[in-house]
Amino acid sequence: RSTRRLHFASVAMFVPIWSKKMAEVETFLFTSESVNEGHPDKLCDQISDAVLDACLADDPDSKVACETCTKTNMVMVFGEITTKANVDYEKIVRDTCRGIGFVSNDVGLDADHCKVLVNIEQQSPDIAQGVHGHFTKRPEEIGAGDQGHMFGYATDETPEFMPLSHVLATKLGARLTEVRKNATCPWLRPDGKTQVTVEYHNDNGAMVPIRVHTVLISTQHDETVTNDEIAADLKEHVIKPVIPEQYLDENTIFHLNPSGRFVIGGPHGDAGLTGRKIIIDTYGGWGAHGGGAFSGKDPTKVDRSGAYVARQAAKSIVASGIARRCIVQVSYAIGVPEPLSVFVDTYGTGKIPDKEILEIVKENFDFRPGMIIINLDLKRGGKGRYLKTAAYGHFGREGADFTWEVVKPLKWEKPSA
Repeated sequence: RSTRRLHFASVAMFVPIWSKKMAEVETFLFTSESVNEGHPDKLCDQISDAVLDACLADDPDSKVACETCTKTNMVMVFGEITTKANVDYEKIVRDTCRGIGFVSNDVGLDADHCKVLVNIEQQSPDIAQGVHGHFTKRPEEIGAGDQGHMFGYATDETPEFMPLSHVLATKLGARLTEVRKNATCPWLRPDGKTQVTVEYHNDNGAMVPIRVHTVLISTQHDETVTNDEIAADLKEHVIKPVIPEQYLDENTIFHLNPSGRFVIGGPHGDAGLTGRKIIIDTYGGWGAHGGGAFSGKDPTKVDRSGAYVARQAAKSIVASGIARRCIVQVSYAIGVPEPLSVFVDTYGTGKIPDKEILEIVKENFDFRPGMIIINLDLKRGGKGRYLKTAAYGHFGREGADFTWEVVKPLKWEKPSA
């Protein structure tokens, strides 16, 4: 119990006290999902980002657009990469698969014996001259790697400034991996999915979580374990350490391996592809998403870097007390350094008008791609920096590598009472 309390000290502080008055407020349900590092799509994201790490480690100016796909007994990496680094793509694929736990065909893929295909070409010179000027441009002159629009989101409902439904779904998935690898639940296999439905109250635009309505876990398992053993272990070793007891009550619904059997998983059970879990990567369905995936892309690709700086801006707004909830959008044209637009919406929770908050954002954040790269130190690869982002979310996580999570204190004048 003490371990559990420490593990959730940051989350529990935001749990509202249930009361008759709270029971009378109008509420709604919102659901977020997550998948484990052994899910086929997440396997592909991790391989693509492991390739990016290897390129940036030896050549910080590498231009990387690496995709990965997988199916039974096969992994393929393909895309456009221009780098001075000497990259052993096959080794990266096998090491990543092995690190996840794909060590035999029984669990869905054999890292040491699967077929590895590589089809990598250099970046198009048309894109290179328009975006990078063949590497002669100064950082402030570097254009966006493509057109598009990106979003950043933040909310005060958790200490991570992330939606609670997404935080819990993500932590359940991470916990599944933890108890598999430390042998607390030796029957677990790498693949798995989680989903959490939270009952919320809308407090004038701010989201107030009240209780967990439903917990859904579908996890790959070996053939020897029974459904009753699966349910008991998931409740004891996964759900209890993750979801604060204040959120659970006698009406909370649990669906634990509802299909009844999940032995075949990983690439053997389903094909995987980079970039198919973009909502899991971000805010669990809250806020908005521009549609561009992150993994396997170097930071000149604004799909990634633009979303990172937008998150930092939104988080800084909420953390600075200017609003309880915020979304920031930024848009680009290929080859053009300055963003086409920057948009801020605080859902009516702003202490000052959104128009004024937008000006604060523009004064404090440089949205030009080259400057984002410098300010967030995004050329630094190696040591699994980007690999860490490829499972269990790009946002709401602490650590030196997640520079976009660093709050920038914002000066603003509070309106007089």
